[in-house]
Amino acid sequence: MSLAFPTFTAGMVLSMSLIMAIGPQNAHVLRMGLQRQHLWLTVAVCALSDVVLISLGVLGLAQLGGLSDKLHGALVGAGMLFLTVYGWQAFQRFLRPGALPGAPGDTPAGPIAPAAEPVSRRRAVLSALAFSWLNPHAWLDTAVLIGSASLAYGQRSAVFGLGAAAGSVVWFFALGAAAFWLGRRLNSLQVWRALDGLVALMMWGTAGWLLASLF
Repeated sequence: MSLAFPTFTAGMVLSMSLIMAIGPQNAHVLRMGLQRQHLWLTVAVCALSDVVLISLGVLGLAQLGGLSDKLHGALVGAGMLFLTVYGWQAFQRFLRPGALPGAPGDTPAGPIAPAAEPVSRRRAVLSALAFSWLNPHAWLDTAVLIGSASLAYGQRSAVFGLGAAAGSVVWFFALGAAAFWLGRRLNSLQVWRALDGLVALMMWGTAGWLLASLF
């Protein structure tokens, strides 16, 4: 027990330090929270996906030497396409933030946020899966980096993996709670324009970085 706890904590700290950067996956959770649409379903899918990726890394991918070149290339290509299209959609919302009517209950006292397009549960799940599984950063952080780090703990690598998985779950539910709290307080046109502009730049920047990594 005295050895297991530091190993578990080390896995949790590494996982949270890798995932805290506001990447495409985190930005998607924030947006769903601000829109107040299927937030906890999105959080659960993202957290579960990370747990599966961490398990793949700790239980096998690290020992196999990481992703194959073909699988890595396929992930990069799919990720670039997905991020480019999503970034374009965010950019269109940035250009035309007032195209949709205000949300119910808003008053005309000032600029209001556009009403969010209704999202079905199926679409919410597929979007969360895409941001988790078509994002090479997620594979690198979870399956490759955490999986490789677990090798240093020998027979306690599974404990390290459990800590990393727990860190991911804690982070996503904390992020979801923060997004839920902010969603009750941030409902202005300026906030949504800034968010959409930031998301567009982030998605395109990540797609550009993926493209550059191929050369």
